[in-house]
Order: sequence, then structure tokens, then C-alpha cells
Amino acid sequence: MPDRTTEERARRDAAQGKSPSTQAGEFVHEEIEHIREGKHGARSARQAIAIGLSKARRAGVKLPPPKNSTTSSRARQKAREDVKAGERPHKPAKMRSRATKAALKREGKSSASTLALERQSKKAASVRSRRSRSAAAKKAARTRKRRR
Repeated sequence: MPDRTTEERARRDAAQGKSPSTQAGEFVHEEIEHIREGKHGARSARQAIAIGLSKARRAGVKLPPPKNSTTSSRARQKAREDVKAGERPHKPAKMRSRATKAALKREGKSSASTLALERQSKKAASVRSRRSRSAAAKKAARTRKRRR
């Protein structure tokens, strides 16, 4: 279950008209913090991000499942399930929840290190085309909040 403050921040982002990925970023950030403070671990930075995105979808953030082929079919299926779960109130299964938490506790904490996250973001960027990266940078420059 996500923290109440995380859900509030995501709701505030939605009210400000920010994109679903920005709203989901709050949940990913929360997950990274959980790993860093030792609540549990993750096998990789990618898994930590995936857990955050899953929580976001289940909390009702309108984040569509991935379309590209770089994501496994199982991951796409899970994302579709998460979107459906976010559309209706649900209560997680206790046994499954406990088993998942126990499995994550056995994983390492270095997956949320700056180096691991840096490596993951670089790898994710390299999959995208040059034109796509350039367009994203231009949009960021155009929509960046200016300091006064």
C-alpha cells in the first residue's frame, strides 16, 4: 500500500494537469526511498521502478501499459491487470502480500543506489531513438518551470 502522502502528491500533480508519468514518478520515488531506508530490497533498479509503476496504476493513475517490444509479455500483462485493479476498489490478498514482502526482504539494497539508477536510466535512454530523446529534451526546455 502506498503512503498517504505519496497519493496526495500524485493527486496534486493530477490537479495541476501534469502527465500520468509525472504522477507515477511519486510512487517510484517512494519505492526507491523504501529500499534505501531498508524496508525491503529489489533485484535491480528496473524492478524497483516496476514496483512503483504497479503501485501507481493500482492507485488509479491513468498510466497505460507499455506497448514496446523491450518489455516482456508478462510485464505487459501485469500492467494491464494493475490498470484494471486501479479502476475498482480492491483489497490485496494477505498471503500473497506477505510472501511478496518476504521475498523482497531477501533482495539487496544496492538496486536503489545512485549508480544503479544512473545505469538503468542510461540503458533505458539508449533504447530510444535520437529523435525521440531530442524531442523529449526540447519539450522539457519548453515546459520547464522558470525561476524568478
